[in-house]
Amino acid sequence: MAKHNEFGKKGEQLAVNFLVKKGYSIREKNYRYLKAEVDIIAQKGEILAIVEVRSRSTNFIENIADTVTKKKMQLQILAADHYVTDLDLDVDVQFDIITIRKDKTEYLINHIENAYYHF
Repeated sequence: MAKHNEFGKKGEQLAVNFLVKKGYSIREKNYRYLKAEVDIIAQKGEILAIVEVRSRSTNFIENIADTVTKKKMQLQILAADHYVTDLDLDVDVQFDIITIRKDKTEYLINHIENAYYHF
């Protein structure tokens, strides 16, 4: 596995651990539907969080969350709609972004809840 892929997987695991500590239960990891992939689907009460994880080991990008494109958001919405409909869930859906920046020996985690809205 390429080094950047390993770092991405490490970032996703850090995000899972972070969410569990915040009281979320993890329903799915790397959920796929058509061309969409959702890194994490987590639930806390009646809230279903569709989570995109962005990990970077560089400071060249000031706001990592800005790397989530409109196309990526549309695919996330498509996958979330399918997931909720397929399982006939009665939940509120929010779209979150978790950014992870490696700063020398520590990981800085930022959870942006309701990062964008579906229309």
